[in-house]
Amino acid sequence: MIRDLSYIDVLYLIAAMRWTLALTVIAFLGGGIVGIVIALLRTANWPPLRWLGALYVHGVQGTPLLAWLFVFFFGLSIFGITVSPWIAAAAAYSIYAGAFLGEIWRGCLQAIAKTQWEAGASLGLSTAQQLRYVIVPQAVRIAIPPTVGFLVQLIKNTSLAAVIGFVELTREGQLTTATTFRPFTVYLIVAALYFALCFPLTRWSRRLEGRLHVAR
Repeated sequence: MIRDLSYIDVLYLIAAMRWTLALTVIAFLGGGIVGIVIALLRTANWPPLRWLGALYVHGVQGTPLLAWLFVFFFGLSIFGITVSPWIAAAAAYSIYAGAFLGEIWRGCLQAIAKTQWEAGASLGLSTAQQLRYVIVPQAVRIAIPPTVGFLVQLIKNTSLAAVIGFVELTREGQLTTATTFRPFTVYLIVAALYFALCFPLTRWSRRLEGRLHVAR
């Protein structure tokens, strides 16, 4: 039965934003942990570790995100394992985010001049101490723009979770469209809500860049 679009539908769309944010936070935290490991593997002195990190990055980046969602949600059912949309989405997005964050942070670590490593070594610092006290503080400033940029992309990419029944902002828009048959209006509201999530992040990132003098 087709009904008119009302303010209650808009409230439902706004409420669905919390699941978009929750999935983004979980994916970013999970991907951040994986990303740190990948960045360290990619910058390791032992070649097999670098190859292992590169294999992960190329494997994940060369595979569509939808494929990972299908693997966890539909693929595991072949082995009799039932996975909820929440678990499937969290796992798929964490793996996806880990590859991209790892490569971003690897680039930031390698952007630090070799002389900084040598200076730390001349002070008798171990590799871990060089990373902690010399390299990472400088790399963090460089990492802010690409990391926030990827976070914005991650927020928008959560819309793909709708294909496995995860009810976030886009899926709620689909359900609202099915009952109101007002796709243009509904998806215009959905787009505005995504913009409301992403635009403040980009503005905050720019202010933070200026405060930390990232361009120097």
